[in-house]
Amino acid sequence: MQERTLGRTGVPVGVVGLGAWQIGADWGRVDEDEALATLIAAHEAGVTFIDTADVYGDGRSERLVGRFVRTLPPERRVTVATKMGRRVPQEPAAYNLDNFRAWNDRSRENLGVDTLDLVQLHCPPSEVYHTDEVFDFLDGMVEEGRMKAYGVSVETTEEALAAIARPNVASVQIIFNMLRLKPLDEVLPAAEKAGVGIVARVPLASGLLSGRYDEHTTFGADDHRTYNRHGEAFDQGETFSGVDYGTGLEAVRRLAALKPEGMAMTQFALRWIIDHPAVSVVIPGARNGEQARANADAAGMPSLTPETHAAVRDVYDELVRGSIHGRW
Repeated sequence: MQERTLGRTGVPVGVVGLGAWQIGADWGRVDEDEALATLIAAHEAGVTFIDTADVYGDGRSERLVGRFVRTLPPERRVTVATKMGRRVPQEPAAYNLDNFRAWNDRSRENLGVDTLDLVQLHCPPSEVYHTDEVFDFLDGMVEEGRMKAYGVSVETTEEALAAIARPNVASVQIIFNMLRLKPLDEVLPAAEKAGVGIVARVPLASGLLSGRYDEHTTFGADDHRTYNRHGEAFDQGETFSGVDYGTGLEAVRRLAALKPEGMAMTQFALRWIIDHPAVSVVIPGARNGEQARANADAAGMPSLTPETHAAVRDVYDELVRGSIHGRW
C-alpha cells in the first residue's frame, strides 16, 4: 500500500483508508460479525487509516472500531480518526469547551483509548470556522493529551479554505470524487501549500460510482439513499454527492466507457482520486471484506492517463456541474 503523510500530523498512512460510517448506521443493517470481518480484511489489505464518528450509530461505529484496534499488536496499529459535533442541534453556541470535553470523553471511552489520534469537527456551522475561541479550545485539548491532533470535516470549499488557514488544523475532510470536482480549483492547491492533509470522503458518491445501480435499484428505508435524497435528514451533498440520481446514473454510464481494462468501476473512481498528490487518504466505505479488499487494491493500480483525466472533467462539465444540490 502506497503511503502519504497525513498533513500536519506527520503520520504516514496508506493512501486508501476505510470509512466506517457503513458499519455504524444509515446504510442498512450490518451485523457485528460482518463489520469486524470488514475491518480485518481492510487492515490485511494494507489499510492503516480508519475514519469514524461519534454519531455513526450513536457510537456503534466507534465501539466496533475500538474493539478491532485493541486486537492489533503495537507494531500493526492503525490511525483512527473520529469526529464530533453532530449529536446536538447545529448552533455555534454548542461548540464550547464543556461540550468538547464531554464529546471527547465519550469517544475515548467508545474507542477504548486515553488519547485519540485525530479528532475532526463534524461539518460545524460556518460561523465556527471564524471563531478563534473554538480553535483555542482544540489547542488546549491537544495540550491536555486528550488527542494528538485535530482537523475539520467540511461541506463547502469556503469552509475548507478557512480551516486550512488555521495554523494547527492538521487535516481537512471534504467530498471529492469524479462527480464533485470543485475542490480541485482552490482547496487542494491551498492544502498542499500549507501542508494540511486532505481526507477525501464520499469517494464513490454513495455507491453511484460503483456502477452497480440503475433506475430500478431500491434502497432500504433505513438507508440514507432513500430518506435523504433531498436533504431531509442532513446535508444533501452527503447523499450521491448532491447529484440528482438520474443525472448521476447517466454520468456514470459515460465514465464507465473511460475505465481502463482490468479495473473495476469502483477502483477506477478511487484511482482517479489517488492520482491527486494533495490527497493524503481516500476513505471508501465497505459492507464486507470483499469490498474492502477491492478498494485497497486501487492503490496499486497504474495512474490514469492525462487524457482520461481530461475526459472525466468533460463529463463533469457537461452533465454534473450545474446539477449539484446541498451546500458547496
